[in-house]
Amino acid sequence: MSALNYLLQLFLLLIFFGCQSTENKNTVPTARKVVPKISLTNNVSKEIPKLSDYSFFKGKLSDLIPSEDVYMYELNNSLFSDYSFKKRFIYLPEGKKMTYREKGVLSFDPGSIIIKNFYYPNDFRNPEAGKEIIETRLLIKEKNYNWKTLSYVWNEEQTDAYLNIVGGETQVSWTDHKGKKQNLNYIIPNQTQCKSCHMLDKKITPIGPIAGQLNRKNIYDDMIHNQLEYFSEKKILLGLPKEDARPKFAIWDEESSGSLEDRAKAYLHINCAHCHNDLGPAKNSGLNLTYYETNQRKRGIYKPPIAAGKGSGNLKFSIVPNEPEKSIMIYRYNNVDPGIMMPEIGRKSIHKEGVALLEEYIKSL
Repeated sequence: MSALNYLLQLFLLLIFFGCQSTENKNTVPTARKVVPKISLTNNVSKEIPKLSDYSFFKGKLSDLIPSEDVYMYELNNSLFSDYSFKKRFIYLPEGKKMTYREKGVLSFDPGSIIIKNFYYPNDFRNPEAGKEIIETRLLIKEKNYNWKTLSYVWNEEQTDAYLNIVGGETQVSWTDHKGKKQNLNYIIPNQTQCKSCHMLDKKITPIGPIAGQLNRKNIYDDMIHNQLEYFSEKKILLGLPKEDARPKFAIWDEESSGSLEDRAKAYLHINCAHCHNDLGPAKNSGLNLTYYETNQRKRGIYKPPIAAGKGSGNLKFSIVPNEPEKSIMIYRYNNVDPGIMMPEIGRKSIHKEGVALLEEYIKSL
């Protein structure tokens, strides 16, 4: 081989590999802009770095099609999170089960993972037309029977989500039901904030999957099933009682699902009772906003505040019957001041529809 031919082949090889390198660089996913800025590969723990590594979903990851041993579920009522939508799943390794409980969270075997995806449809008038997933939160039941919280933030290409420990904010936008463009700095909680909402009797616990919230219909295998019955038939839920012995929460925004009082109780349970219960972080407040509480004073009626500070708005009682404008509950829920609003974290906007329900409820007392 002549020196000229050798140099020509070497030159062509350099061009070939140089083009390959450029192509690979152009296909690297772009990190979602999060403030404080978080590198997608900056994992500050030994946890699994990417959501795709769990193999929860098959096919295109953002389609959220569950793999084997991953089960979709919905709740009768959802915690308000700045109008975000949620898709929920439970992963149960082979042989692992859930056990029925009438009032508390279902019991989960170690190895179980509760998966919650937060997303915004591009247009609320047609939610199936396209969406942007913001984050996926996991609750993992460990071998020692304790729960662990992890959050994964999706990249802009919607190809994967990456472990996020420190939290932050990111810009989201959507078109609402009235056709108006909305923009929001969405809050991504840090690991400590996740724990603060999921604390019960000083231990991390799930909030949503309780019998009264799960007792509803859903579509499985292209057929309509009651969720609890489907899980029982699949032998992944033990101890399910007969239908008339199962609690069922009213749905706060469906008038046909229950009385005004029951719908208000259901709304307060999912939005407030994770703290305001006899074993929760806000137990010292004396408020118990669980669905099952029957003591009217504990539910806030003519109950004076305890160490509420400016959160009381100089009002005297949590709930004043027939006078929502004099009720601390409305004052705090209709507020976005961090020192006043309730819940204290998890939102940056006012849930106008929720406030309207609570005002109507208080007027009826």
